[in-house]
Amino acid sequence: MCAAALCTFVGTAAAQPSSPAGLPGTVGADVRLKLERDGRLTVTEVVSVPDGKSAKRVVPLRIAVGDDRDRVFDVTDASVEGNGSATVSEGELTIALQSGTSTVKYSVVGTVAKIGDTLELRWQPASGWDTALDSVKVSVITPDAPKSVNCLAGPPGTSRPCTSADLGDGRGVRATEIGLPAGERIDVAVGLQDGAAPANARVEQTSGLAAAFALTPATAIGLGGLVVLLLGGLALLWYLRGRDARALASEVGPVNVLVTDPSGRVAFASPDGVLPGQVGTVVDEHVDVVDVTATVVDLAVRNYVWIEEVGERDWRFVRRNPADSSLSGYERAVYEAVLPDGVDSVLLSELRGRRIDLARVRDELYADVVARNWFVRRPDAERSLWWWVGLAVVALGVVATVGLALISGPALFGLVVAVAGVGLALGARWMPARTKRGAALLEHVRGLRGYLHTASPSDIPEQDREMVFSRSLPYAVVLGETERWLTTFAGGRPGLYWFGQADQSADLGRFAQRFPHFVGALDGVLAQAGHLRSLR
Repeated sequence: MCAAALCTFVGTAAAQPSSPAGLPGTVGADVRLKLERDGRLTVTEVVSVPDGKSAKRVVPLRIAVGDDRDRVFDVTDASVEGNGSATVSEGELTIALQSGTSTVKYSVVGTVAKIGDTLELRWQPASGWDTALDSVKVSVITPDAPKSVNCLAGPPGTSRPCTSADLGDGRGVRATEIGLPAGERIDVAVGLQDGAAPANARVEQTSGLAAAFALTPATAIGLGGLVVLLLGGLALLWYLRGRDARALASEVGPVNVLVTDPSGRVAFASPDGVLPGQVGTVVDEHVDVVDVTATVVDLAVRNYVWIEEVGERDWRFVRRNPADSSLSGYERAVYEAVLPDGVDSVLLSELRGRRIDLARVRDELYADVVARNWFVRRPDAERSLWWWVGLAVVALGVVATVGLALISGPALFGLVVAVAGVGLALGARWMPARTKRGAALLEHVRGLRGYLHTASPSDIPEQDREMVFSRSLPYAVVLGETERWLTTFAGGRPGLYWFGQADQSADLGRFAQRFPHFVGALDGVLAQAGHLRSLR
C-alpha cells in the first residue's frame, strides 16, 4: 500500500491521457522513480506529445561534479511503449518520441552515493529535451522513509529550486516544475536512511594525468590481457625449453667417452661428435672467447698447429699441416685467423698487436650449431630479433602513453604495453631454443664434465694416456676443468707431441704449471678482437 497523498499524486498524473498538464498542444511528463533495495533505480516516464509534433531527449550519463571529475551512470533495459524508441550509446540515453502518449522505461545504476555520513539518491528525471515542457511531475519511492529532498530546475549549474518539492507520507518524494524550457534540466537529490540501499556511485577523472592513468574497466581488461599473454609466453617458453630444464636438473653420471679401436688402443670420443668450441656454444648459447681458445688447443692436439713456449711470457704458433676438409667451417676460420695464408709461424705477442678479426669465427660457429641440428635458429639472431621486437613494443607503448595522456585517454594501457616491451627485451636472452638433439647433447655434456671430474690415469693404458689426456684437454678448457685435468695427468710424465718448450727439456710437469698462463694470455688476445664475449 502507498500513502494517500502519494497515491493521489501518482494516480492523477497517470489519468491524463493527452497531457499531464491538461493543456492541448503542450508536452508534459510524469516521471516515476523507484529505488530498489539492491541500489538499482527503475525509471518510468509517461510523456505526452501533441499531434503533429515530436520530442527528443538526450540524457547525459556523465554529470560533472567538479573541475576534473564526472559522476557516471549506467543505464540498461531501455524501452518505449508507444510511438518512439530508446537507445543507449556513447555515454548517452537517447529517447525519440512521436505524437501521442508513450511510456519510457529503463534502469539506472550509480545513483546512490555516500557523501560524508549521508546516503543520497541523485538523478535528473528531466534533462536534454529539445522542446519545452509545459510541466514535469516527479515521484520518488525509496525502500525506507526519505530524510530530505532537494530539487533544482534550470540550466546546468543553476541553484534555482523547483516549483515545488516535498517529502510524501514517509516513503516517497514528490516534486513539480511548471514550464521547463528546452535544454534545461531538473536535478533531484533525496537523502536516504542508512542501509536503505548500497552506495554504487561511480566518479571518474575527466582530465589531467590522474585521469589518464586511472584504473578504468578498459585498462583493467588490458592488464588482464597482458597477464594472460605473459602466462601464455611463459608456458610456451617452458614447452620450448623444458627439455633443457630437465636435462640441467637430472642426475647424470659420467658418459662413456673412452672407446677401444679394433687394435685394442683406447681413445677419446666426444658425445655426438661435438667439438670443443661447439660445447661452449651449446651450453650457454653464446660464442665466447674460451670457445676459440679451446679450438686453438684442439687444432694443436690434432697436429694442425705446433705450440712452443718462448721464454716466460710468450708462445709461438707454427703451421704443422694445412687446413683440410676434416676441419669444420669455424675451425678453418680459427686456423686462418691465427695463421693466415703465407704465415708459417707467429708469436702470441704479435697477434696481440695485430688485433685479429673473429667476426667470421663467430658467424661460422653459430651457423655450425644450427647445421648440426642443435638449435632451431642462430642463437644470436634469435636474441637480436626478440630484443628489437621488445624495443619496438616499448616505443609503441611510450608513443601510446604520451598520446593518450595528451587527450586524457587511458594512458595506463600504453604504459602497460611499454612495460611488456621491456620484459620482452630483457627476456630475449632466454629465447634461443635448442632442438631435441641439442637438449640431449646438453645432458651428455654434463656427463662429459663428470668424466673430467672422475677419470684417473689408472683408467687408461700407459701407452694411450698421452693421447687421451691431450684429446680431452680442450674440453677441460671449455668446461672450466683445466686445473683438475692437469693435476691428475701431468705428474711425472714426459712432454707432449703437440707442445714444446724452447731451450727446455720436455717436461709435462712444467707444462702443467705454464699451460694455464698460456690459456689466460690467449684469452686476452682474442678478447681484444671485440666480437666475442669474455667470461674472465
